[in-house]
Amino acid sequence: MHSMNNLALIFLLALGLGGCTGRQTQQESSRLSATDFSEKISETENALILDVRTPEEFEKGHLENAVNIDWKGSDFDRNVSKFEPSTPVFVYCLSGGRSKAAADRLKEIGFENITELAGGMMEWRANNLPETAPVTTENGMSFAQYQTLLNSDKLVLVDFYADWCEPCKKMEPYLKKIANEMADKVTLVRIDADENQQLCKTLDVSALPVLKLYENQEITWEHEGYIDEQGVRNHIP
Repeated sequence: MHSMNNLALIFLLALGLGGCTGRQTQQESSRLSATDFSEKISETENALILDVRTPEEFEKGHLENAVNIDWKGSDFDRNVSKFEPSTPVFVYCLSGGRSKAAADRLKEIGFENITELAGGMMEWRANNLPETAPVTTENGMSFAQYQTLLNSDKLVLVDFYADWCEPCKKMEPYLKKIANEMADKVTLVRIDADENQQLCKTLDVSALPVLKLYENQEITWEHEGYIDEQGVRNHIP
């Protein structure tokens, strides 16, 4: 009799654990490459395509049928709460940082099916996937203009940044400090990725921040992501 009761108890516990696991799985978000993200959207009915960039970024090009709700806006929670938590959400930003934070928040709010675009719009554009209001070559700096900036007898350190990028903000003061202290040997060029999207695509800049160091127009070092001051100085001879 006791063994039967124990078996029943184990069975009930297994059901309970299985139920909990199922609920957790429903609320897990996934990160897909640009091509897989695009394919999954086309296969999903009634999807919410959520662009969490600023309205200014949104106007310069976005995924078809996307809804713009600025992650850093004061009313993000209120705006997303207008949608049913069961709605499949496809979330993206420029390079993936804000969409990750937004996806975490969506899970906290109760959304059950969230898919992130790994690499954001930069990766989407690198794969030549379609967007509305696409950026033309006239927007921002041309590649020829970029090459002209590299025509120098000094080293040229190019910093690709964006105003919303927190690592970029942390790096800006010491990059300017390096440029001032080493003005006889290095020139700092800062390029706003939001304003030069076509150039970023041409140079395969698909995340931020990115540093590129040139000597005689030839690249000698590049780095993606945050790096401290000493790390940069180590690469400037």
